[in-house]
Amino acid sequence: MTRLYRYAISVFALFALGSWGFFAHRISPQLATYYLPKKMQPFFFANLDKLVYDSVRPDVRRNTDPKEAPRHFIDFEVFGDSAAWKMPEKWEDATRKYPADTLYKYGTLPWRVQEMQLKLTEAFRQQQKDSILYYAAEVCHYVGDAHVPLHTSYNYDGQLTNQRGIHALWESMLPELDIAEYRLNHKHKARYITDPQHHIWEILRNTHVLVQGVFAEERKASESIPDSVKYRTQIRNGKNYQYYTPVFARSYSKRLADEVQHQLVATAEAVSDYWYTCWVNAGKPDLSAIQAPSESLRADLKKEKKAWRKNELLAKGLLRARKGER
Repeated sequence: MTRLYRYAISVFALFALGSWGFFAHRISPQLATYYLPKKMQPFFFANLDKLVYDSVRPDVRRNTDPKEAPRHFIDFEVFGDSAAWKMPEKWEDATRKYPADTLYKYGTLPWRVQEMQLKLTEAFRQQQKDSILYYAAEVCHYVGDAHVPLHTSYNYDGQLTNQRGIHALWESMLPELDIAEYRLNHKHKARYITDPQHHIWEILRNTHVLVQGVFAEERKASESIPDSVKYRTQIRNGKNYQYYTPVFARSYSKRLADEVQHQLVATAEAVSDYWYTCWVNAGKPDLSAIQAPSESLRADLKKEKKAWRKNELLAKGLLRARKGER
């Protein structure tokens, strides 16, 4: 069984479960941990497996909580021309301009990030380990969603432009296929965010600028690839569904250049900034008092960071999103 064929089967399994983007979401907390200051890093490293595992929890929650879905996106086009730059950033101001049910229908992502950021700050302040880890994972997920272009568009899956499946193509297939070529060792040190609420809006604006290219490059890639090569068909619940093939995904990826890699790394950088900001706003509590790091843990952290600096996490089997794979 070829690597590409195994990949196609695994991606279909992901889609069948409705879990788009799990792989990329699970990379972010690991990279974010490396960017943290020394007073935070051991605590997050000690709990990294949990953070990686829980980073997809909000997506899983969508299956049982009807209120969850709108927290992952904001459909800017619905709110008028250049809405990303014109909408009120504060929830109170937004509800004065738009009906609350309209906001809930077309997405509340920026306000969800702000809510989770405040809860994480309070968890740090109270020095509650379980709450810190819970809200750190939540922040990680929603900040990740804010870096995915199609989480900012009403045409979120190409359903309006005959490009259905493009969401999973960009968010799931490309990082799964290209991860070995990604440079994950970008230098970054967690920075304090003066205005977290404004900051997430700036992230969303930068992300939304990419939307047009996401669709345009798919169309250009399609010009030289016939549908028989572009799509594969799978039967689900007695119905035929079309999915993009790895062959087409490779072609599309080349057209996008390093866009997906850039957004993935930018997610990790932003997550580290939010974690750090919450910790600072909570008074910089001593995390070693919550969980004292052992010498063996410090040694493992040093070893893992060395592999990361050399961009060898995947090669050395240390990329936790791929834990157990060879």
